[in-house]
Amino acid sequence: MSAESYITHECDVLVIGAGGSGMRAAIAAAEAGCSTIVITKSLLGKAHTVMAEGGIAAGLGNLDDADGWEVHFADTMLGGQLVNNWRMVELYAHEVIDRVYELERWGGLFDRTDDGLIMQRPFGAHSYRRLAHVGDRTGLELIRTCQDKLVHTAGAECLMEYTLTRLLKNGDRVVGAMGYNRNDGKFVVIKAGATILASGGWGRMYRYTSNSWEGTGDGAAMAYDAGADLLDMEFVQFHPTGMIWPPGARGILVTEAVRGDGGMLFNSEHRRFMLDYDPVKKDLSSRDVVARSIYKEVQAGRGSPHGGAFLDITHRGADYILRKLPSMYEQFHALASVDITKEPMEVGPTIHYTMGGIRVDPETSATTVPGLYAAGESAGGLHGANRLGGNSLGDILVFGRRAGVAAAEFARTEGQQRDVDERDVEAEQTALLDPLDSSHGWTDRENPYHLHEALQAAMQDDAGIGRSDASLQRALSAILELRGRSKRMRVVGRRVLNPGWHTCRDVTFMLTVSEAIVRSALHRQESRGSQWRFDFLEQDARQGQVNYVTRRDGDSMTVEAVPLSQMPANLVQLLPRSRFYDPAKLPKGYLRPEEMPPATAKEAPG
Repeated sequence: MSAESYITHECDVLVIGAGGSGMRAAIAAAEAGCSTIVITKSLLGKAHTVMAEGGIAAGLGNLDDADGWEVHFADTMLGGQLVNNWRMVELYAHEVIDRVYELERWGGLFDRTDDGLIMQRPFGAHSYRRLAHVGDRTGLELIRTCQDKLVHTAGAECLMEYTLTRLLKNGDRVVGAMGYNRNDGKFVVIKAGATILASGGWGRMYRYTSNSWEGTGDGAAMAYDAGADLLDMEFVQFHPTGMIWPPGARGILVTEAVRGDGGMLFNSEHRRFMLDYDPVKKDLSSRDVVARSIYKEVQAGRGSPHGGAFLDITHRGADYILRKLPSMYEQFHALASVDITKEPMEVGPTIHYTMGGIRVDPETSATTVPGLYAAGESAGGLHGANRLGGNSLGDILVFGRRAGVAAAEFARTEGQQRDVDERDVEAEQTALLDPLDSSHGWTDRENPYHLHEALQAAMQDDAGIGRSDASLQRALSAILELRGRSKRMRVVGRRVLNPGWHTCRDVTFMLTVSEAIVRSALHRQESRGSQWRFDFLEQDARQGQVNYVTRRDGDSMTVEAVPLSQMPANLVQLLPRSRFYDPAKLPKGYLRPEEMPPATAKEAPG
């Protein structure tokens, strides 16, 4: 098949994804003087960022004087079971404070205390009231504010309703990407001095997920295909409270702000079961603990009628609920005919977030491939084995900015040569057009929607909240079989407005990411954070010293254990500041804080 013509754009910095991290990266790159293109699969202002409703975690100390970056650092490291990249956590805990105030200067409207400070609410596994919020619509306010800033920033433009499918390289360096217009199917090539992946996470390979249709792992799959490392892919977070009834609403997020503002979980016997599973943090335990607790109650026959638990906030009164949780009231009223001011919600675990992602440098968000950067949920390292609620919105602001600054510098100094290999463009065009090619004469053509459903069944049933070697092996076998079948995907019609054609590439991306999740989960033979292995119920001290890194080796996927870098003494000494510090769980190789010399003063990281 001969190469088709294509539309060409060129810029200094290409940002793939227009959620919070993508827009913040683009603002930083444009402000550094670089021509910047932001490209999105849907529309500007519509991103999965809006699903982070509860707030931005930042140690402002507006309500609790004892809070600060030090306690936030400790909580995040302990929440991640100490397999986080400690330098990313240090940078994050420091800088998220500035990013919150920056968002306020840009026009973000936060809820206020009586004396005019930014209001903060409690959240699971945070030692203090820490989440700066706008009711239960914080993600929406962040998107609105960043969008307004972006469209008024010189040098930045946005291309909407495009799917990018392949990173283009010149030698070892990424020099842009290619894909197609989702409306007319015309191919596009974007040449760039540096490229930032800010395409979000991947939840659509699971049957029940809070993720929107865009969450198919495009960025991680493209990065993997281009030779970048993936990190911690086994750690997939089940948010404990998603809607479970009616069936059409199953998986839609019920924000942790409900529990932060006093909501309590009950089983069918009207017992507050979290008092048994975590008597200290109770309903505000970390998400992995709450999700497993609901799962156990259902397995024990104490679940709600539709297989979950009851979340009740009626005791707070209608005025409080309508003021603090207006979106939740509207959501349950419209979708389930439930008035949450008068009756409890039925909730259950739903895939919400991935802690793993593209492996990046903490300082610059650079991947292991020159010219390629990643930020937000598509990047791994910050959250370790379990993300604390509220840390995602801060993550996208802190590391979105860092990625934009670093990518702009690379584009100016090393990204002037942007020639693409036409053979790569032609090969990708051929691959994209293959499902539309009626000349194959296949008798066993595959429907991409059927493959997607089969993948969801395999991942939900065998690589979900609870796992074992047997279940993961079943999932891996299913994925490999589906990968073979995916080569025979066939859709009818033309490229114009053809959702079946779009789904073909979505399935390809999801198969890559799913294989990385399952292979990494097989290697981590322990239970840690969101990884719950029925056959290895305890944590393993040796595996607590490594991250699992996924790499491409030809047509094969490999997983390697990479040792963690040891946390410096001055940061280890911060861990006891968390209310949830347990010295018995400190990994081998660390001196206990009481055994260390006093920490020396240290400037805030650059």
